Amino acid sequence: MTGTASSSPCARPAPPSSTWRPTAGSATAGSPKDRLSLCKAYIAKAVWDFPTTRDLIDALRHRPTLRRLCGWETLGEVPSEATFSRAFAAFAQDALPQSIHQAMLKTRYGDKIAGHLSRDATVIHAREKAAKKEPKPVAQPAEAQDPVPPEPTRLQRQVERPRDENIADLPRACDWGTKKDSKGKKLTWRGYKLHLDTADGDLPVCWLLTSASRHDSQAAIPLAQMSAERVHSHRHDNHGGRHVRVRGAVKVAAHLSFGLLVIAAEQLLRMLC
Repeated sequence: MTGTASSSPCARPAPPSSTWRPTAGSATAGSPKDRLSLCKAYIAKAVWDFPTTRDLIDALRHRPTLRRLCGWETLGEVPSEATFSRAFAAFAQDALPQSIHQAMLKTRYGDKIAGHLSRDATVIHAREKAAKKEPKPVAQPAEAQDPVPPEPTRLQRQVERPRDENIADLPRACDWGTKKDSKGKKLTWRGYKLHLDTADGDLPVCWLLTSASRHDSQAAIPLAQMSAERVHSHRHDNHGGRHVRVRGAVKVAAHLSFGLLVIAAEQLLRMLC
């Protein structure tokens, strides 16, 4: 999750990947202006918490002010749902919202010291099939006198490894998770788990998306490494946390990133006011 700081958090979106190639000459031919407009539209989707892209397009067509804020003057300039989908896939592949979020923190939060850092995880429901788990090997009785020492656990390996290796080692496939709620009742869901670090004022500073079955402790060290370098009810209830329509860890991460970007902007504005 790297990005370049700029004076505006949405001023320099990363170029889309080669997988997104709109038709030449269309209203969304992939120019920097069009990409910026699409990026602004997805931020607006998180701000107004639209459940689907179709709801976003409907709002763009019926709200002239919102449409102009995104960069489209007329109804005919608003892209189709298919173009929005292809653009989102490219933004997700390029980790665009994560880069904007990091650049915004560097520009607006600067080198300020965070007095407190809160770390927690929240449930993310997904609309996709859970990945099949590989069967664990059956332990065989030891025949040798000197047993082979067990391999180090993931937590033990994380202490010795750099941040990027620890993040890459975390499972991100959709699966089933179980935990107890505040009343002691067992909660089971299919999807993912969002691990989030927030600084003073509930400002999201870094986050990780893992499989639902991962324990919170497995993301603690990578999050600490990320926070060293650089609102969970709010995240889950608003700005897209309750209606994840996309599939795959990369797209789910991008969907949540746009919401976290909005939350970070809200908290920064509260600090200024």
